[in-house]
Order: sequence, then structure tokens, then C-alpha cells
Amino acid sequence: MNQNGSTMKFLIIGAGMFGASTAYDVACRGHQVEIVDEVHPGKATLAGAGIVCPWATRLTDPDWYAMYAAGARYYGELIAGLEARGETDLGYRRVGALVVSENPAEFAAAGERIAARTADAPEAGEIRRLGSTEARALFPPLREGLEAIHIAGGARVDARRLSAAMVRAAVTMGARYRNDYITLSTHGGRARALDSTGREIAADEIVVCAGAWAAQILRPLGLMHPVKPQKGQIVHLRLAGTATANWPVLLPMNSYYMLAFDDSRIVVGATREDDSGFDYRVTAEGQFEVLGAGLDIAPGLADAELIETRIGFRPAASSVRPIIGRVPGFDNLALGNGLGAGGISIGPFAGRLLAQSLVGEKPELPIEAYAPGA
Repeated sequence: MNQNGSTMKFLIIGAGMFGASTAYDVACRGHQVEIVDEVHPGKATLAGAGIVCPWATRLTDPDWYAMYAAGARYYGELIAGLEARGETDLGYRRVGALVVSENPAEFAAAGERIAARTADAPEAGEIRRLGSTEARALFPPLREGLEAIHIAGGARVDARRLSAAMVRAAVTMGARYRNDYITLSTHGGRARALDSTGREIAADEIVVCAGAWAAQILRPLGLMHPVKPQKGQIVHLRLAGTATANWPVLLPMNSYYMLAFDDSRIVVGATREDDSGFDYRVTAEGQFEVLGAGLDIAPGLADAELIETRIGFRPAASSVRPIIGRVPGFDNLALGNGLGAGGISIGPFAGRLLAQSLVGEKPELPIEAYAPGA
């Protein structure tokens, strides 16, 4: 119900982390929800193997970091809520995180930063400094001689499984979900949505959470949406016969990362390719870049089997900040987009904030600075 006590009808375009979370949160509040998602190759959520560990990030913007930290804190509530609704295939596990760096000054700065940020963040868990032997006991392929900071509350996320769980939970609460594409038009200061058959989908609120494809959807409305695809190539390796389920995520204090899953799979990511458009190809250069970065920090993976390389197009805003809220000039149109590489860490919480604002509640964090056009 909104503040007037009436039920609203929401059309959510896109079922990635942002859209799925918005739909789930709106459905939890008793509103009608229709989720329409077009299955594009290269959807960031489908490619993403993510890490929730904001305390190590080098972000300096205090408001942006507050969003990251709140996103990590919200995961506990989100997972508990989904489990209470019978969802068990969530792709989420707290396995801890190892922060490493071969630069002593950078490693020391990371330790100070983590200590300051986790002082009032109990969800981060215990923080320990590990010697090289202890670090390699937790992540055996790690290069010898590297100390590490272990953050017990670090977690790994399989984005495709978690977003699917949020959609399923919304459906159990009465939401409708289907694969299709939507065309928007405008009439009298309001957006109109047509499905692929030309049928109008009636909705009190239209929420575009279409990631890297949002600009295409919004263009017929005369809107120049400042989000472009940033291509990421993500390498998946397998160490046959090796139990990797409890390995911590690995953060080497650069733009790369590493994490393991239950099936002897290790994921190494990722390139950050701007101005690539929707080039859905694994390239020699991208493969070389990611494998080189991975083997440099974890040479014990040299004999691993290369099983696949996934392509994901991150929705990267020019401001490197999210876009959340109502679109000026329209009575019924809102956006959730622009999370870039932070989509898995922040997406669920950002969807919650957007849902709160649209049903008339005060968001848990201010979102005015992230309004479209701000």
C-alpha cells in the first residue's frame, strides 16, 4: 500500500539485480507487480560472479561508500527474507575475503582503511592479519610470500541465482513475470509501455531497470540516458578434484578479483572495456589480460582447466554513480541504473531504496543526489 492506503500497479522492466530487487521489495509491500525482461546475451547479472566486501574498497566519496556499506549490511536481511519464503538456491555464501598487495605501503593503507571502516560494522566479522603460510592455507594457489588481511564477513554471490530467487519470491507474492521486450512512448506527461504484440501494459509506475540497454528503451521518449555498456570478460577455471567451496574471495587491491564456487570452479575477473558497445566476443587481448592478472597473484592456477569465459556488459554511468529515482517531466516513470562494477554489491539495496521512494516511504539513505539528471 502507498501512503494513501491504496494498491498500485508497477511495471518493472529488467530482472537483473536492480530490477529483481525492486520488484521483490515492492511485492513485499503488497503492490501489484509485472516484471518484463528481455534475455540479452551479455547481461551483467548473468555473467557476474560477485563479491560483497565494501570495507576494502578504495572509494573515497563518503556518500558513495555509505551506499556500498549499507548494501553489504542489507544482504543479511535479504537472505533471511528469501529463506523465510522458501528460497534456498540463492548463490550467496559468507566465505571471508583475503586482501593482498605486493606493495607494502598500499597493504598498510588497506589495513588502516579496513580497521576504521569495520569498527562500527559488525557484519564485517573478525579482521585478522595473516602471514603468507596462513593465507595460502585458505587460498592454496596464492603466490608465496604475500601477507593478507582476512575479513571474515566477506561473501561471494552468484548473481544469476540470487536475482532469479528474488523474482521467484516476488511471483509467490502475486507478481507476474515474463520474457518480452517493451517499447515506451509518451502521452500527456506520462510514459506508455507496449509489449511486443503492441498491447499496452497498464501501470501506475513504470520502472526501467534494464542495465546497459536502458538507453535504447528510453530514447523514444527523447531522453538521453548517460549509461553505456562497459564490457567485462570473466574467466572460469576448474581445478578438478579440488574442494574449493570454502575458499575466501581474493582482493588484490587492483581492478581484478578472484573467487571460488562449490564445483571446483575458480572465477577470475575482469576486464573493464569502455566504448566497446555490445561486442559479445571473447578476445585474445581480454583473455590474456585476465589470465595474466590471475596467474600473477595465484600462480597455483597455472594447471587449471579453462572451462569458459563469460561476457557481461556493465551499465556504467558517466558520473560513476548510480541513477535512482523519478524521471523529470514524467508522472509515472522511474529509473534504477548505473551501478557499473558495483551492481552485485549494491544492487539489492539500491532496489530497496527505489522501491521505498516509489511507494511513498522515506528511503533508508537519501537518494536525491542520484536522481536522474542530477
